[in-house]
Amino acid sequence: MSGFEFLRVERRDSILRVTIDRPEQRNPLSTDVLGELRRAFAEAAADETLRAAVVTGAGDRSFAAGGDLKEFDRLRSPEDAGRLWSHANEALRAVREFPLPVVAALNGVALGGGAELAVACDFRVAAPHAAIGFIQGRLNICTGFGGGADLVALVGGHRALSILIGAETMPAVRAREAGLVDEIAADGESLEQCVERFLQPLCAQAPQVLRAFKTIVLSDRLALPRVQREQRERQALIETWIHPDHWQASDRFLSRSPRGAA
Repeated sequence: MSGFEFLRVERRDSILRVTIDRPEQRNPLSTDVLGELRRAFAEAAADETLRAAVVTGAGDRSFAAGGDLKEFDRLRSPEDAGRLWSHANEALRAVREFPLPVVAALNGVALGGGAELAVACDFRVAAPHAAIGFIQGRLNICTGFGGGADLVALVGGHRALSILIGAETMPAVRAREAGLVDEIAADGESLEQCVERFLQPLCAQAPQVLRAFKTIVLSDRLALPRVQREQRERQALIETWIHPDHWQASDRFLSRSPRGAA
């Protein structure tokens, strides 16, 4: 994929890889970066051969250092703040609602808006030195990219409120204990190797099945009514049921099991 100034967007095998590429500035989430994030995920959403996406930052210091404060400093009116929220929310919604699992590879600190980007993803894999911080309270603001709702959905309201009030930067181990990180690279294991290990179960599933699983989980995450969630699951079942991959797997199973039960 080409035409990106602030991101590196590439496909390796069946994985979309998106890298925020402003390491000299600690990968801030400027309006341009946010716009490119939205476009990268929107353009890849229709690729039915993909299995997952990975988001990371260039270098080893910062996943994303939050909003670009130098740029945002001039946005002082209610209208400016509202437009910023809408622009950022559209970007993170494209990540959150991507039809396949999205993994945040935390190569360094994820602060403020960067923490919001991390929790917009489905999973978070971290380098041992990585950290995540909902530090918005230090600037006397709240979450602004839609990440507050994601944080509550991830860890529950009580813990989310504690995290937001504390405004701390949590090292990877503490973040895992808090439910913010799923996996940390082991001793002697690079972040890239950890991500590849984490992706192995995903890569073992067919793309259309992963899309079905994501549909089911996303329906709950979006707090859709029960009837609507069931309808989405019904449609996902139909699409996977009639797919040739299902019948090939069924034939293999039946050839091994005379009882024919799943």
